[in-house]
Parts: sequence; C-alpha cells; structure tokens
Amino acid sequence: MGDYMFEVGDLVTRKSYDNDVVFKIIRIDKDNYILMGTTIRLMADAPVEDLNKYNSDKVDDFSPEIEEYRKLERDSYFYLPGKIVHIDMDDLFLERCMKFYKKNKLKAYGILSEGDNLANDTLEAIKNYNPDIIVITGHDSFYRKHKSDDKYMNTSKFVEAVKAARKCESSHEKLIIIAGACQSNYEELIKAGANFASSPKRINIHALDPAIIATCIAFSDKNNNIDLIKILDKTKYGSDGIGGIITKGTMYIGYPR
Repeated sequence: MGDYMFEVGDLVTRKSYDNDVVFKIIRIDKDNYILMGTTIRLMADAPVEDLNKYNSDKVDDFSPEIEEYRKLERDSYFYLPGKIVHIDMDDLFLERCMKFYKKNKLKAYGILSEGDNLANDTLEAIKNYNPDIIVITGHDSFYRKHKSDDKYMNTSKFVEAVKAARKCESSHEKLIIIAGACQSNYEELIKAGANFASSPKRINIHALDPAIIATCIAFSDKNNNIDLIKILDKTKYGSDGIGGIITKGTMYIGYPR
C-alpha cells in the first residue's frame, strides 16, 4: 500500500526520529524508501509506515553571518583570497554552495562527483585548478546498529579522496582540505590528512557548513593562524558537527591598492 502513498520527489519526515529532519524521496526499493536530506548532508532509508508527508513551504531558515571576514580595509591595500574547489556528490547542494561563494565574491570552482570516482575527481581538480582550499563533501550516515566493520555510508570514499589529495600536496598549509558530510568518521578523515572534517559527535551538518569553513579560510590572512573556534562557531552546529586543526589562512594582502 505504501507505493501509493508516497512518490519520488515527495518531502517527508520520519516518525521514529520525531520528524526532526526533512527529506526528499529519491528512490523507492520495494517497501524501502531511500531518503536524502533537503538541508543536511544525510542519506537514510525508512519503511513507508515510518514516513510522514511534509506539507510546509518552510524548509530552511539558516542564514550564516560571515560579514566580519569580509570587512577589509580597502583604501590602501588589495586582497587576494584563497581559491576554492568544491567537489560535491549532490547537485542541488553544490549549486547552493556555489551561490554562497559567488555572494561572497570568491573564486570557486564546483565539480559534481558520482562518489565512486571521488578520489580521481579530486586528483583531476587539483591538477586542473591548483586550489588553495578543496572541499570534498556530499552525503553520509553512521549505522550504529551495523555489525560490519564499515558503519559509514560514504566515509571511506572521503578518506580515499583526502589521501589522494595529500599525495599531491602533503603540506596542511599549502592545501587546506575540508572533508565529510553528516555523521562522517571525523577521526579517520583527520588522520587521512584533512584540515577540517565532520563529524566529531556523529551528528548531521548543514548543506552550507563545508562552504562556510572554506569561505572563512579564504578570507583569513596567510601570515596568521586562524581562530579555529571562531570559524567552527560560524557553522550551524559548531564543533559538534565539524572540527579541525589550527593552520594559517590563504589570503594574500598587497600594497598599494
């Protein structure tokens, strides 16, 4: 009976999680519904009896404030913010992040990856664009009840991509890597070589969180250490969702203007 209640593209929530997250149905596999978060980087599945139709027009009201990073003294100096490559496994989230970079007047290149080719796409992106910052993201989830060794949907793909990037550039200051999605294995991503990764508390992260980190780093002085806690606090869930290491920024400052 479930096949007649919901269709691909419908917005739903899950009763078993107190309807806390809005998902879009992306596939129906017999009686199992494959779900993708509309504002968070989470994939999940659920039986039809667990689903509620989401009828509101309001999906997301998160509006990050990073204006202080763009308040630059422009009378005498000029600024060259870091160059960003953003690799995403979600086309809609990629588009949203690219609009965010454009709004902040940053040079950013967006690449859509199917996931299985994430490591190769990362290598190609570094070769083609020589970025200061690379974002490697998409969707993920942590299966707490799984008995297998790999309890994460996509963390292993992110880890492989980070390792591939570090083979190209080993320095954490010459290439800033931001990796992971909802509930990803934070420790493994940091060990692999990421500067920033999700998710320390295995919670969800917002669609824009990786882009927020990248933008703050792009506008941070190349000669000074970043304020790590301040940057993490700009994301929706703070240090529970994303953590990282202290490094320097990527922006050059020149004179005269």
